[in-house]
Amino acid sequence: MELETLILITLLGMLGAIFMGVHIALALGATAMFGTFLIFGDWSLAASQVGGAAYSLIRDHVFMTIPLFVLMGDFLSKSGAAADLYNLINKGLKGVPGRLGVATVSGNAAFAAVTGTSIASAAAFTRIAWPEMKRAGYKPSFALGSIAGSACLGMLIPPSVLLIVWGITTEDSIGKLFVAGVIPGIILSLFFVMYIMVTAKLNKNIAPEPEAMGDTVPLTATEIWSGLSIVGLIFLVLGGIWGGIFTATEAAGIGALSGLLIAFVKGMRWKGIVDCVMGAGKTSAPIMILLIAAGMYSRFLNLADVNTFILDAMNSVGINPYMLLVMMVIIWLLLGMLLDSISIILLTVPLFMSLNTVMDPYAFAIFGILAIEAGLLTPPFGLIVYTVKGVLAGENDNAALSTIFYGSIPYWLLMLVVMILIAVNPSVASWLTNYI
Repeated sequence: MELETLILITLLGMLGAIFMGVHIALALGATAMFGTFLIFGDWSLAASQVGGAAYSLIRDHVFMTIPLFVLMGDFLSKSGAAADLYNLINKGLKGVPGRLGVATVSGNAAFAAVTGTSIASAAAFTRIAWPEMKRAGYKPSFALGSIAGSACLGMLIPPSVLLIVWGITTEDSIGKLFVAGVIPGIILSLFFVMYIMVTAKLNKNIAPEPEAMGDTVPLTATEIWSGLSIVGLIFLVLGGIWGGIFTATEAAGIGALSGLLIAFVKGMRWKGIVDCVMGAGKTSAPIMILLIAAGMYSRFLNLADVNTFILDAMNSVGINPYMLLVMMVIIWLLLGMLLDSISIILLTVPLFMSLNTVMDPYAFAIFGILAIEAGLLTPPFGLIVYTVKGVLAGENDNAALSTIFYGSIPYWLLMLVVMILIAVNPSVASWLTNYI
């Protein structure tokens, strides 16, 4: 069978299955199996190739990073340490315009560095920050937009689950991917903070000072210790990776153990620990299954030499490399309205990596993560916005989806600005990777 026909049949078949409601892992695995059979014409050989890809992934220690980092985040979130961190930042910013919004962005950035998931950050800070903002009289769209927008930092600031998935998919160094996200993550956080402060300064009715509502309760010693312990944990995990003291997998194990110690000091006991372990397992298992299926799909693409075919096709058409980046961003944004971030990476990155001729692989990874995260804020199906809405509904709060989407627009635009910055100057993301 000709390569063009093979690609067309498998791609259309996989997309058709996904849009008909077939689970993406099953669609990826079935496509890999059927496509490999079409290459060799033998089911036993196809099963051997696909099974070998799955086995090589399962036995790789890097797989352990996802459940361990998720477990670390669960320990800190469910023990109340994340709320203490928010209170510590909030009280420390007294007098800053839009203080609660700035605290939400800062807290989300710090919380992202120990959870790595945008959805977890959005859910946690909707419960933590929204009641405070609502009580202080913040405009709902401004407050909820800051929560949804800053939650996107969870997939950019290391240790990010998306960066781990990207690294497993492309076989790039996860440690370098983590480091590549540091500067763009800081820049994006600063942009978010500047937007909140300037907006709050220009219109004080949007973001009143909490003291105006009688919020004068001082911090306790426990809150201070708990909040600072998370900051220390961030430096331990990221500093250890950056300094070459331990690998990303070892850092995940140390982070999970440290999170357990913090949770224990906070008062978590056996039942809470079991709940965190079970929760981390429920979160991680679907991701693992997706990664195994994606590994099978990547093996099929390599066997079919799809990358060479795509590159030859692009070169023959003569499309500008930057136009290719624009096309990728559009595809990522559209998929972001329909699929979760991990599924988008597994579907697109094996193909898009070969089309990137503009950036270093690590800069391209951060560029792609930003585009995919922007898709999670894009109406009408932005997943983070629906997460915020779902938490509010669970608390019997009837904020409209349109309110959250409207408040998220400035953050969506700022993410595009950082993407353009990386495209123009890839060293923004790749510079630090030269030092590990």
